[in-house]
Amino acid sequence: MVVDVIKRYLKRRLPRDGYAFSLFREGKHSLDRAASAVADIAPGTLRARPQRLFVSLTADCSLRCGACHYGRDFMPGHSLPWSLGGPMLEDAAALGVTDVRLYGGEPLLHRDIEKFVARTVDLGMSPWLTTNGLLLDKKIDRLVAAGLRRVSIGMYGVGAQYDRYVGRNGAFAVVEAGLARARARHGPETLDLKLDWLLMRGTCAPEVVEATLAFAAQFGMRIHVNLIHYSLPYFTKPEEDGGHHFRMEDRPLLERAVARLIEAKMATPDLIRNSIRGLRSIPDWLMRGPAMRVPCTERDLIWVGPDGSVQMCYVTFRLGNLYDARLRDLVLTEVHHRAARAAHALDCPNCHCSYDRRINAHAPSRRAYG
Repeated sequence: MVVDVIKRYLKRRLPRDGYAFSLFREGKHSLDRAASAVADIAPGTLRARPQRLFVSLTADCSLRCGACHYGRDFMPGHSLPWSLGGPMLEDAAALGVTDVRLYGGEPLLHRDIEKFVARTVDLGMSPWLTTNGLLLDKKIDRLVAAGLRRVSIGMYGVGAQYDRYVGRNGAFAVVEAGLARARARHGPETLDLKLDWLLMRGTCAPEVVEATLAFAAQFGMRIHVNLIHYSLPYFTKPEEDGGHHFRMEDRPLLERAVARLIEAKMATPDLIRNSIRGLRSIPDWLMRGPAMRVPCTERDLIWVGPDGSVQMCYVTFRLGNLYDARLRDLVLTEVHHRAARAAHALDCPNCHCSYDRRINAHAPSRRAYG
């Protein structure tokens, strides 16, 4: 308990880049490894410990991405009302949550987005917005005034390739112009901008990797490398894919892309948020899928969907629904703690969420990719 309090304090006070935060993250990895080792020996001791709240505010989206089903056949028409969101945030703060991710769908379409940001800040938690960026220029000033300091932009290529994937001509130009205006008004000292870059077949080509690195540098953004999913309920599955998932013959191309990312990180460490170990593991995650047996660390996560559903993670371990009960009554139950133990044991779809953290928290994987 004391360790968790110290971690929460440091996480709120330290800037998100630089040497001090790197030391903090490495210390967190050490604590994760210790917890993982204990859980391997005595799995009954593992407990859920909520520290992060991911809230999918709405299934509505202004794009139609090729591999994503949000708002189509995944929770269409659902949007989390403020009447549930306000008490949810209060409960999260009381539980010791430090970080609140607001996303969707497209969260900037939610009419109460500023209320969610402001209340999160008022309660002493740190809000983090993930958006496609189409409405960023129109809304960023009010969100910054409400206390928002972290924004990540979903990125799926550059130029015409981006437009094809998201199903909207001219979308990339709108995002690029919005980022330029937002950055001109809110510098890095005020607004931490990040690219949530999706690594898939279409973004793996050398010229796309180079263009993405240049795009991030242009706007003072860091890159977090996300991997195309095989288990998220709102992503296409490999067997129904339209060419977005990797095939075994793509491994050489994938390895070249990863080598370039590692080179870029070594040259400019703050440009890419993923660890070098995590980057090295990417080809195995994408080629082996559920066969990667690396214990899950999502026992500190609570996921809330636009329909009010509450789960321990994006994919599974349902805990209840906010329409039926307060968040405080749905978490830290025996069902929740059993879910934490099941996740560690990979008694689940075994997705690659938090793949970087999992590699660093698992001593054998750390050695393998070190």
